[in-house]
Amino acid sequence: MSGTPPPFCLSRRTLYWLGGCHIVLFLLAVGAFFHAGTWLVREDPVQKAQVVVVLSGGLPERALAAAEVFKASGAREVWLTRPLQPGAAMQQLRLPYAGEEQYSRMVLIDRGVPPAAIRALTPQISDTADELKAVFDELNTQPETTLVVVTSKAHTRRVRAIWNVVSRGSTRGHLLVRAAAQDAFDAEHWWRSTNDALSLVREYLGLLNAWVGLPMHHSR
Repeated sequence: MSGTPPPFCLSRRTLYWLGGCHIVLFLLAVGAFFHAGTWLVREDPVQKAQVVVVLSGGLPERALAAAEVFKASGAREVWLTRPLQPGAAMQQLRLPYAGEEQYSRMVLIDRGVPPAAIRALTPQISDTADELKAVFDELNTQPETTLVVVTSKAHTRRVRAIWNVVSRGSTRGHLLVRAAAQDAFDAEHWWRSTNDALSLVREYLGLLNAWVGLPMHHSR
């Protein structure tokens, strides 16, 4: 029929272009998958510092690493945080529990950190945001302090992102981040381990939360 529009068709050049785009996108997706773990690990070189901070979790790896950083950086103090759990739950059960900070303290002393140099910050914390807020508040009386935060490998980038939110652009304190060398996270082959895969997913979700200003909080 003379009034019928011609059927829609793509030229060979357009088909080649679309095919090329799909290949590029596929290669980018594959590259992102394989580098998703290494991108999370963002460490600073060891530098001169006054304070080393041991984030909760990862016992004893973080405390062991903090002892090494304490010696290498010439720091004067190591700060520990006080997790709310599982201490609160154990107290409800009327069962003894010394607290994670006490075990970290024992590891530090065993590795040569003077007991007088170890201090547990007062606020009880539920998550990394609480920890870094406690550290930031502690710097109120010593704003020129350079501090090294020791955490797990996959957690290093998120620590920096949360600090940017907590500090709100303040120049109080100079933050450095180091990972525990004995942490088992395999950044280059994270898909081979269920624990590593779960850690990766948790860190990316946590990064999204940090990037939008920490609207989601850990439930106590």
